[in-house]
Amino acid sequence: MQRQKVYIYGKHAIEEAQAHMPHVLKKVMTGVNGEGHGGYVAVIDPDKLVVPYETFVTTLSPEADTALLILDGLTDPHNVGAIIRSAAAFNVAGVLLPREKQAPITGTVAKTSAGMIFRVPIVIIDSVEDALLDLRKRGFKTYGLAADGSAVLTHERFTQPTAFVVGNEGSGLSANTAAACDALLSIPMHPRTESLNAAQAATVVLYEWHTQHGK
Repeated sequence: MQRQKVYIYGKHAIEEAQAHMPHVLKKVMTGVNGEGHGGYVAVIDPDKLVVPYETFVTTLSPEADTALLILDGLTDPHNVGAIIRSAAAFNVAGVLLPREKQAPITGTVAKTSAGMIFRVPIVIIDSVEDALLDLRKRGFKTYGLAADGSAVLTHERFTQPTAFVVGNEGSGLSANTAAACDALLSIPMHPRTESLNAAQAATVVLYEWHTQHGK
């Protein structure tokens, strides 16, 4: 999934990296000509940005107010970045990304996240299904976001460690992922709107979870 190096743009994103994960920075350049980044460009090593799942779970002490977010094959880096930003806003303990068939960490992801990619643990998993199985063994209740899910967001009480799964922008959750979840979670909406995009749906769900657990 990862490449050897990734460029990030803009003073704010670079300052976030310097403040929270300076070890990922390989080079910082200023005065660079171009639009949209204010002359600030940096090269990061994405392999130093992410954490293997096996390492991450050894540091995890799940409690009732622990939430994780798992991405299941998203392809748009803008959605990935927006979801990471929402995860930071609502105190998610980590964002889990599959190694394959998933938009990788790029400069677009970092910029869209408003630098929050350097504040939220980004965890690499080999398999969404295997991660869900392991998390369930660790006491997590797992929800897949689905428009036709029988569990309604506003009726759910999140009383134990929780993992939410966001599916592909077009096809949604894979069949295997859906089957591996404890429940499929839907967002009640006005009938004039059929659905939200992946990033919007994730934000709504995390906000509702946070209203029950925010401190």
